[in-house]
Amino acid sequence: MSASDQLDGPFKKRFVALGDSFSEGVADIDPSSPNGVRGWADRVAGQLIANDSSWGYANLAVRGKKLQQVLDEQLDPAIGLGPTLVTVYAGGNDILRPTVNIDALMERYRWGVEKLIGSGARVVLFTGFDSGQAPLFKATRGRTAIYNEHVRKIAADFDLDLVDFWHMRAFQDWRYWDEDRMHLGIAGHMMMAKEVLKVLGEKDEIEDPEVDDAPLASLPERLISELTWTKDYLYPWLRRRVTRTSSGDDMSPKYPQLTSRVW
Repeated sequence: MSASDQLDGPFKKRFVALGDSFSEGVADIDPSSPNGVRGWADRVAGQLIANDSSWGYANLAVRGKKLQQVLDEQLDPAIGLGPTLVTVYAGGNDILRPTVNIDALMERYRWGVEKLIGSGARVVLFTGFDSGQAPLFKATRGRTAIYNEHVRKIAADFDLDLVDFWHMRAFQDWRYWDEDRMHLGIAGHMMMAKEVLKVLGEKDEIEDPEVDDAPLASLPERLISELTWTKDYLYPWLRRRVTRTSSGDDMSPKYPQLTSRVW
């Protein structure tokens, strides 16, 4: 078997990540990675492979996807890869819509999780982030709390692993977030990778992320910062909502097939 064959399988253990921008790795900028981003899932995969070379990895997550799109576009391809480990975070983009029926949404979520369980994979779920202090998303905190109760119930019903993002107080420090205030930054993805490895019970050799002290800013500087953020991030986000377009339109999954080429 050639070295290339070994990098592309077959793999005894198979990790597949499903979801939206959170699992795709948006804002963990890495020009050498597909879609120009790395992310916590890639970092977890790299550590798993370093721990045991029999792991392969696929990442089907695409930014902007709502839950039904994740189910329609990612579920069957994921099962087709014969996963032994699956991570799922989906529904966050539904929560941000003007109206959403959380209970109906989570019935579909449960159906998808049950289908993944039926594949024989170990399934890992995530609660949503506590957005109570988030500039843009604080109004959705109640929706996320209801979403999380459903996620916790599903995890308990099927004895699944749970990464409890809501209770991770460290992420209330905005230095772990990207300047868009919507996605984890590089340090945030590193920290999330460490949290996921902890839940998996895997050896973690990822360095602790370093964050710079927040600079003191004058009132005019803070005002300029807010105006810049509004122009560069808030307006484009609102425009996509109005035009019903997505940041993930015409984008493809980073790693649609199993590989160990993740760093």
